[in-house]
Amino acid sequence: MTIDVFNHIITPRYRDARLKAAPPQMRLADQERAMPALFDLEARFRAMDTAGPGYVQIINTANPPVENVAGPREALELSRIANDEMAELVARHPDRFVAAAACLPLNDIDAALGELDRAIHQLGFRGVQIYTDVNGTALDDPRFAPLFQQIAGLDIPVLLHPVRGPERADYPADDASRFDAWRIIGWLYDTTAAMMRLVMSGLFDRHPDIRIVTHHLGGFAPYASERIREGYDKLLKAARARNEPVTLTRHPYEYFHQFYADTITIGSVPALRCGIDFFGADRVLFATDMPFDTQGGLKYIEVALRAMEQIDLPAGDKAKIMDQNARRVFRLPASASICAPA
Repeated sequence: MTIDVFNHIITPRYRDARLKAAPPQMRLADQERAMPALFDLEARFRAMDTAGPGYVQIINTANPPVENVAGPREALELSRIANDEMAELVARHPDRFVAAAACLPLNDIDAALGELDRAIHQLGFRGVQIYTDVNGTALDDPRFAPLFQQIAGLDIPVLLHPVRGPERADYPADDASRFDAWRIIGWLYDTTAAMMRLVMSGLFDRHPDIRIVTHHLGGFAPYASERIREGYDKLLKAARARNEPVTLTRHPYEYFHQFYADTITIGSVPALRCGIDFFGADRVLFATDMPFDTQGGLKYIEVALRAMEQIDLPAGDKAKIMDQNARRVFRLPASASICAPA
């Protein structure tokens, strides 16, 4: 089986509700016109069929997060609609969708904790998607500590998705990002920065077994690994020179290897090689990011599969990345009917 752990879907009632709630400048209707496979199940199934038999998905919602679309009360309602519909899809199409990751309203942490509990225990979800910041607030903010504590207690993985939009300028003198830099490179930065903040917050000391799957193969972390190591060497040396306490139990660099990552490089085999070398084959999971390409999901499925075919890896490592790691990380049962209450 080929398990795609990071792709996106917008379900019908959620689609209507978020269009109604979203401010016009989000231009969510443009997203609909550009990517029918995001909303149209038949178009999605046609794209999925090109992967051949045995290709299945763990589904989650698409950008923007509900907390960016609406205030706390409406965001909770949007989350509940999305989660209910994704659960229905998994139950109705177990040969297509083997699990789902919960959508949460993180602009109300108490509501988010309640919805996460409902999604796991009542809807049978196997993970949760969160974004690299919440309306501009980093994930190491103390308000999110109960969320990570609950995630660790539930023993479910996090899908970590970047969230930067075009309103974040590339330079201080600019009014907005230009030439799609916010998405093309900004998302990789946001993922890496979120990883750094989580590491330095002591998250992995508090919750050593927490499983966080980073989008786009861990952002810049694999490529910049030695820069990260050297940077933290300097940071620690300076802290000791000032007699400042170092609260982490290990060198910060070591914690980066506790993250997981998906294979999304848009088909780049050298980038995929770099990521697997950094995280290890036991911590990389196959994903496509479909249908966010220019061909209705067809391209991202094709290039993701081709990269895995072309990369020089032992057959056992490929089996881990394509199937076994997803089963282990998401605690998927061996049976075909996976979305059952935990």
